[in-house]
Amino acid sequence: MTRTDPGPRRPTAADGVVVVDKPAGWTSHDVVARMRRLASTRKVGHAGTLDPMATGVLVVGIGRATRLLTYVVGADKEYTATVRLGVTTTTDDAEGETLATVDASGVTSADVVAGAAALTGAIQQVPSAVSAIKVDGQRAYARVRAGEDVELAARPVTVSRFDVHDVRPVRTDDGSPALDVDVTVVVSSGTYVRALARDLGAGLGVGGHLTALRRTRVGGYALDVARSLDDLGALPTDVPIDVVSLADSARATFPVRDLTAAEARALSYGQSIAVVDGAPGATVAGIGPDGELVALLEERGGAVRPALVFAPA
Repeated sequence: MTRTDPGPRRPTAADGVVVVDKPAGWTSHDVVARMRRLASTRKVGHAGTLDPMATGVLVVGIGRATRLLTYVVGADKEYTATVRLGVTTTTDDAEGETLATVDASGVTSADVVAGAAALTGAIQQVPSAVSAIKVDGQRAYARVRAGEDVELAARPVTVSRFDVHDVRPVRTDDGSPALDVDVTVVVSSGTYVRALARDLGAGLGVGGHLTALRRTRVGGYALDVARSLDDLGALPTDVPIDVVSLADSARATFPVRDLTAAEARALSYGQSIAVVDGAPGATVAGIGPDGELVALLEERGGAVRPALVFAPA
């Protein structure tokens, strides 16, 4: 058996972040696999899964930038979405089987706005049963697919925005009257937009599910810097793909402390440095005089200590 020549190997990408505009039908793992080939390295990860039906911002870390992803995962996220009121499904989105259809024509735009307001702020949310949350060591969606009834506990999340843009009448496949609602939501990490669609419909007494979802921002990364996989794949194979540098990636996620040469050197050895006036208690990116990311810093015990060192001595 002869192997097919894979062609020239692209040069390895620099350590940094690529913001990918994930296409519909791809899993987040699919994107990582593709990015490993495009970046010519196995050291690739992502910050926050998107369902296959969803599109939009997927933050991908390459090389040492994968160490930043733990912090990016916890950032707030913005989505545009379409909710169909009047139909509930097994998965709370359009990929599931229909459970019930209810005439939603009596629901007004004012009702929808009030329903969204009730789901805004600090709330307790029951995740979708087909989520990746583990129950006794097994993913909830795997238990559902095996025929089990899965009930997940409610957990606190924050919905900073739940804006209703358009409410329009539609017909389902069987001709039943329903409503499609276009919304924008800004949510804390761990919030399920599918569950918001479900709960909006439940609160209005007609049921609901998600028919479209696009993530427009993760923390400081928005669609304006996102690249499609097609665009990345079309680059000449003799040049590495562009990345957001480690320093700029850190600037998009953390407050910044500009370091002196002596401070950068101390941190590179894992040593602590002095607290400065007004230094925030949260994790801070320490940027050296050369503009490079030296370390992520945390204030502990009256000193600033490196939590992660990116420029070791």
